[in-house]
Amino acid sequence: MKTAFINGSPKSKLSSSEAILKDLQSCFSKNIEIINYNLRKSFLTDEEIETLFGFDVFVFAFPLYVDGIPSHLLNCLCQIEEAAKNIKDKSITVYVLVNSGFFEGHQNRLALDMMKHWCAKVGFEWGQGIGIGGGGALAGLSNVPLGKGPKSSLGIALKSLVDNISTKSQADNIFVSMNFPRIMYKLIGEFGWRQEIKKNGLKVKDLSRRL
Repeated sequence: MKTAFINGSPKSKLSSSEAILKDLQSCFSKNIEIINYNLRKSFLTDEEIETLFGFDVFVFAFPLYVDGIPSHLLNCLCQIEEAAKNIKDKSITVYVLVNSGFFEGHQNRLALDMMKHWCAKVGFEWGQGIGIGGGGALAGLSNVPLGKGPKSSLGIALKSLVDNISTKSQADNIFVSMNFPRIMYKLIGEFGWRQEIKKNGLKVKDLSRRL
């Protein structure tokens, strides 16, 4: 079974979506062919679209942008939708992992609904979605083993997803958060913003400035 791992993050490095896909790939046995794609652009060539239609499974991973799908990825989805009109056999099953800076995983529900509706319109099978809260911490947790410590719940969710992908099965969406206190996540995030604004020559009070 040919499976395309499609990273829809616009980041070239320190991508939480990439970290999630790496963790997911570590759960698979070697009898599944996985090809990784980084979609940091807003346009697919005809050759790229033709290649994608040769897969049995799509696994999308992307960050939540304004409660939805990043615009560059959305444009690529529109291209795939248009190309699908000329393809009769579209036996592709789609699984989606959406992460966000919100601590709660259910904040990604609307983006998963959008992807499910897209599948219905294109003619793909919807498999399952996972909404992951605390995504801002994931890139920095790449050395933490999946299923351990702050990635305990994520590990359970991804291993369940692997079972469904391996059999092209459908299942209810899952929503998880990182396994550490919400207040700690908030404090770490605020510290990061302070560091970033200082690097850019501004002051911490500028974080609260109205534009």
